[in-house]
Amino acid sequence: MAPKYSNVIEFLFCLVSFVVIFGTASAQLSSENFYATTCGSALSTIKSAVNSAVSKERRMGASLLRLHFHDCFVNGCDASILLDDTSSFTGEKTARPNSNSVRGFEVIDTIKSQLESSCPGVVSCADIVAVAARDSVVALGGSSWSVNLGRRDSTTASLSTANSDIPGPTSDLSALITAFSNKGFTAKEMVALSGSHTIGQARCTTFRTRIYNETNIDSTFATSTRSRCPSTGGDNNLSPLDVTSPNAFDNAYFKNLVSKKGLLHSDQQLFNGGSTDSQVNAYSTNLQTFKTDFANAMVKMGTLSPLTGSNGQIRANCRKTN
Repeated sequence: MAPKYSNVIEFLFCLVSFVVIFGTASAQLSSENFYATTCGSALSTIKSAVNSAVSKERRMGASLLRLHFHDCFVNGCDASILLDDTSSFTGEKTARPNSNSVRGFEVIDTIKSQLESSCPGVVSCADIVAVAARDSVVALGGSSWSVNLGRRDSTTASLSTANSDIPGPTSDLSALITAFSNKGFTAKEMVALSGSHTIGQARCTTFRTRIYNETNIDSTFATSTRSRCPSTGGDNNLSPLDVTSPNAFDNAYFKNLVSKKGLLHSDQQLFNGGSTDSQVNAYSTNLQTFKTDFANAMVKMGTLSPLTGSNGQIRANCRKTN
């Protein structure tokens, strides 16, 4: 039986109490149809621009995926990573995990410009980054997933959180598990998301110590990689994270780990006699299981602490607040 209220004031008090305790529906992301009536071309515009960018440079698919990850791991998926530094504001682009490394900003700028022309002030930069990550994976052969929408853009950024919360290439397994656990991910989901390294490139400075000093590495792989990464100099020389098929979203990354051909120290840590070895083995032998688990983990990542409702803003230019 529905509760009876003695007067309107009592009813309103109970309603306000409910909202305070349980939040509002607007605090949740909406379905992929979020822009159906306000900007019907949003998803097709993003997909077209991503496909064009990836066709010109396959590596861009990995860059756009990484952009989403580095955004979400710092105070949620709020496009804070896109904000440029100003004389009175320091963003996240110069953080250690991002400096001379994170890229794809121009692709996001292009998409934002197109959407501002067709439906100004509607589609957030945070949603663009989230959808572009999905479309990049699909463009390179990965499985699709539904991207919940309705994120709004931050008016702040955090250099310190970017430096502390994004796991680095020298991380040990325990640090990786902790970094992802801090964001609500299981060790299994961490391994699945690490599979994003089946595409993309890394700079010599991030793996030099591994290929010259570590022993849990295939000797032929180490020798060939050294040819592109001298012991001194060449810090920005690139090598593929997946030496087998660097531009295909497949499970070769995990097969490489089993063969001790992980490029980064943090990669090989997933298969080095520890608790995640069995998961790496499973993904190395079952492509579809990996693709499905990866897609599910990406859906979860996309829901990390979004700004919704009246929080944040819809930036007109992704590089600066309104």
